[in-house]
Parts: sequence; structure tokens; C-alpha cells
Amino acid sequence: MNQWIKLAIGNIIKNKRRSFVTLLAIAMGFCAINLFSGYTHNTYYGLRISAIRGAGIGHLTIYKKGWGKSGKNDPGKYMMEQAEIKKIIELIGKNEYVVLATPRLNISGIVSNGRNSTIFMAQGVVPDHDKKILGPFLGFMDIKGKPLDGKKEYGVQMATDLADYLKLKPGDDAVVMAPTLDGQLNALDIQVSGIYNTGIDAINDKFMKVPFKFAQSLLDSNKADRIVVLLDNFKNTDIAKKKISAQLKDAGIECEIKTWEELSVFYSNVKNMFDMIFLFIFSIVLVIVIMSTVNTMGMSVIERTREIGTLRALGVKKRGINMLFAVEGAMIGFFGSVTGAVFHTIIWFTVFLANPSYTPPGSSSPVPLHVDFLPYTIIFMAICMIFLALTAAIFPARRAANLNVVDALGHV
Repeated sequence: MNQWIKLAIGNIIKNKRRSFVTLLAIAMGFCAINLFSGYTHNTYYGLRISAIRGAGIGHLTIYKKGWGKSGKNDPGKYMMEQAEIKKIIELIGKNEYVVLATPRLNISGIVSNGRNSTIFMAQGVVPDHDKKILGPFLGFMDIKGKPLDGKKEYGVQMATDLADYLKLKPGDDAVVMAPTLDGQLNALDIQVSGIYNTGIDAINDKFMKVPFKFAQSLLDSNKADRIVVLLDNFKNTDIAKKKISAQLKDAGIECEIKTWEELSVFYSNVKNMFDMIFLFIFSIVLVIVIMSTVNTMGMSVIERTREIGTLRALGVKKRGINMLFAVEGAMIGFFGSVTGAVFHTIIWFTVFLANPSYTPPGSSSPVPLHVDFLPYTIIFMAICMIFLALTAAIFPARRAANLNVVDALGHV
């Protein structure tokens, strides 16, 4: 085998210009695929963390059976009573994958500073539980003022654009109004504890976070519309869902359980889009690698016809000729991958040092452009490139092996 490799490398060096062009095409394609793969990997991670922790939907969300179909029309009927909430949390708290289970209550209405009024949407959360769900995401929120405090029931967190519209700052008072579950108008005083950017442009002018008990007081109810479950790892989402469903069913509790992927439509749409782009880029690189290698090997066959005839006359079998060109193609793929890996590392390190940022569509704040360095993906792509180049070399190799020995020796 070493003999074949030496011959292959010698032939690659002999045709420097053509080999260099092919090698460069493979290297650039290899670099592009791995950079985009690193970018999408980081994007998926960011979107996943943003959905699970930033948006606070956790890994699993439990609703009372029928909520998805009829909850908006008759919310009171499909909310969970206090006893149900306590029983469900106790049950699923025994699950090995569950880190936290906490009730939530979404409310909406009108908020006023005494001069101007506007609509609002709010999420009623248990402050201590919310901090645990946010986890590392809490450090990126840039809260002006103080976070939610369970001891201050009327303290709220307000989105920046909503606070700007109402000209409110931390410590200012306002009033919220909303209909109770019985249809009566209720109004409560609030104090802006903190102001933060939600990161989502569509809700940054109407969103608030309020303590769970405050949300219940505004609706004049002791119910919750969902229970959010935080797991030890997102990879355990499906298995935890099955186990929790079985636990609740055995206890006679009928519920609907949604995973974070089912609730985060934005994540699914972006992932599908990037997967299609990746497939498109890979297809282009696939065509470039195959065409470049076929062209290089094809021209090599023409130029080395007499050499091939001599080898055949000396007793080298067709299989040996096939092997020679296949190894040559594989070596081009190998050197192209190594060069591509060098290009990828240089560009990745440049991006790492520059730390650029951009504002994605629908976002209200810029995000850093990060490209993850993925050694396993680089190795996998190198194997793919070598295999593609080797496969592409088979076609001209078969042509070379099938040449008539006498005609090959007399080729001019």
C-alpha cells in the first residue's frame, strides 16, 4: 500500500497546476461546510437556550386536558385548581429527570401610568423558580433595577419599549386592569422593579413578568393555566415526557404535555431553514469535488496513456491501475481536507478574536456572531471528502484500466 501512496503523491506533484486547482476547490468547500456547520450549531444552541430558559417554557409544559383546543374560549374551565397543581408537582418531582416544576399563569389587559394606557401581556411566575429556569440566561438580560422578588407581590419586570412608551423607570408606580375569570373588571397597583429587553421585537412593547400570586389576584383566582417542567438535560425531553405521562395517567390525572420543540415554532422553523441551506451548500460542494476530481483524473489518464500501457505491459493488472488512480483521488481529497482544515481554523480564530455581532430578524437586540469549533464534524467531513474524491476517481480509473496495451504504448 505504501508503494501505491508514493506513486499517487508523485503523480499529484507532477501535475502541480491541475492538482492545486482541484485541491483548492476541495479545501474551500471543506472550509465553507465546516464554518457553516459551526455557525448553525451555535445558532441551534442559542435558540434552544432562548426558548427553554429565556422564554421560560422549560423542557416540558403540562396543561389540563382540553386546554389546547378550548382553553382560549373558556380559560377558567381548563385551568388547574390549587389541589391539582400541588398533586402534579409532587408526582413529577419524583421523576429522576425533573429538576423543577413550577406553575404559570398568563394574563393580559391594560396598563396605565395615569396619563397614557396601552395593552400588555404578562407571565405570572414564581420569582425564585423563574431565576432557576433562567439560569445562565439571567446574565444576558441586562435588567435595569431589581429582578422579581417573591416578597414584593406587586413588583413587576417590564419590557424596555413598554416602559419607554409609558415613561416609567424602576421604582415608578402604575396600574393594571384586566377582566377576572367571572368577567368582572379588576384593577391593581404595580411598581416597576426592573426593566429588561425581551430580545423579541414583537413583544418588547407589551410584555411584563409579574409574581404568580399577583397574576392570580388580578384574575381573582387560585388557578394556573400550565405547569412548566425543567429537566436535567434537553436530550431527556422525550423519555421524560413518556414517564411523566405514565405517572399522571396512573394517578388518574388527564393532561396534555408539550415539549419545548412543539411550543417553540420559531426554533423549528429556523432549524428547518438552516438544514435546507446546509443541504444546498453540501450539494454544491459535492458537485464541485466530483467534477474537479473527474476532470483532473481524466486529463491525467490522457497524459499518462503511454505510462499506463507500460505498466500493463510489465504485468500490472487492471485492478492495480484502478488502485493507482483511486489512491491518487483519495490523496487529493486528503490533502484538500487538510488544507481546508487549516483555512477553517484561521477563519474561525479570526471571527473569535473579532467577536462581530448582528441583529437577527425579529430580534430587538444585537447578538454575537459565534462559530463553534467542532472537531468531530471536521473529521467526519474529511472522511466524506476523501471518499467523494476516491469515488470520483473510479470513473477515469476504469477507463485507464480498460485501455488496449498496444494502443496505449503507441499513443502520441
